[in-house]
Amino acid sequence: MRKAAQYLLPFCLLLAIALIAAPRAAARQAADGNAAMNVISGSYTFLREGEYVQITVENGKLSGYLSRYGDLDSDKGQFIDQFFDKTTLVGNRLTFNTKTVHGVWYDFSGVVSTVPGKKSGEEGYRVIRGKLVQHSTDENEKEKTTQRQVEFKSFPDEVNR
Repeated sequence: MRKAAQYLLPFCLLLAIALIAAPRAAARQAADGNAAMNVISGSYTFLREGEYVQITVENGKLSGYLSRYGDLDSDKGQFIDQFFDKTTLVGNRLTFNTKTVHGVWYDFSGVVSTVPGKKSGEEGYRVIRGKLVQHSTDENEKEKTTQRQVEFKSFPDEVNR
């Protein structure tokens, strides 16, 4: 009996350590996963080849801009940067609308996720899927809207490669 008691105390201590450490490790792993999800800053594809969306998250605040080719006769083929005007970021859901440039502005609402099988830093590791609404006004100040479902893919991250 005395030998059993001799092993009982170390066994109980190891069991207690395991019971305390396991939930902490699981919580740490979940937090790391959430932190990885929150690191959405970077460049993503936009509508056409050569166009992109730049996303920046600092202190939980979303900012950025999109860089696109002009479509009007006056700006056709020129690069136009449209900065975000209003934004929200809650978990993996984000929204933004851009400032108006040459009578055009955008509203976006969507979700960012990672792609299974892709590694951090690879092209397309993160995707932002959602609804994009393009607003434009003509010379008579008449507004036209076009909406579509879009998917923006992350560009490769040179730092992690």
